[in-house]
Amino acid sequence: MENLIISTLGQGLLWSLLAIGVFITFRVLDIADLTVEGSFPLGAAISVTLIVAGVNPLVSILVAAIGGAVAGIVTGLVHTKLKIPALLAGILTMIALYSINLHVMGKANVSLLRMDTVYTYLEVLNMRSTWALTIVGLIGAFLACLFLFWFFGTEIGAAIRATGINQQMIRAQGVNTDTMILIGLALSNAFVATAGAFVAQGNGYADVGMGVGTIVIGLASVIIGEVLFGTSSFVRNLLAVVLGSVVYRIVIAVVLYLGMPPNDLKLFTAILVAIALALPTLKAKWQSR
Repeated sequence: MENLIISTLGQGLLWSLLAIGVFITFRVLDIADLTVEGSFPLGAAISVTLIVAGVNPLVSILVAAIGGAVAGIVTGLVHTKLKIPALLAGILTMIALYSINLHVMGKANVSLLRMDTVYTYLEVLNMRSTWALTIVGLIGAFLACLFLFWFFGTEIGAAIRATGINQQMIRAQGVNTDTMILIGLALSNAFVATAGAFVAQGNGYADVGMGVGTIVIGLASVIIGEVLFGTSSFVRNLLAVVLGSVVYRIVIAVVLYLGMPPNDLKLFTAILVAIALALPTLKAKWQSR
């Protein structure tokens, strides 16, 4: 039971990087970006392929983040320069990334059997794999929140937040909103690809289909965190996203423990997100009565 709890906590922290990426587009930029379903396996594919080729696992994660940022920039260019709606631009990039991920890996699945990962550095200290997973996830989530707290306090970060709130207003102040959207999408997908790299190294493999449903997982984490922990400040927003990811993983672990078939997890997650999104409306209707 202890291993299950620690493992669930570690998975929640690792997947919180995905949730942070979704938060940047969904809440900060106010864009529904489906690129994440392609950039998540892209990060996994790049990281695993580089490790198999003998590259340091930490370096592979950095390269994966850069790959995710490029995917986000492609979506941003399609949206801002070709004037294709953001949702459709993300779908187009996501579809293209499926083939690109296959080219990166050379096949549909690549294993890390007997290969060193970022978790190996902790396991050599006689630390159990579940604890190694949790510590790496905790460090990753802390550094991500620290970076975003600093970044969105800068002039560029403030301009990105303003772009999501009111593009016409910030454009009148002389800010190039297209550039802000590009930076936001690049940053978001860099975090998503980083999450893919961490998860792939933790699972011991990368699979071309591992990105299916990631947007729903990210949304579930964001919405659950906002409902449970509030959004009174940006710092609280970031913490809510991380904690929401952990709570989501706990909920998934509980329903699996109670006997829910794994094939029903995506359906359960979709229903959970729908309920969470509808909570403000349901609450308002209840109060009005």
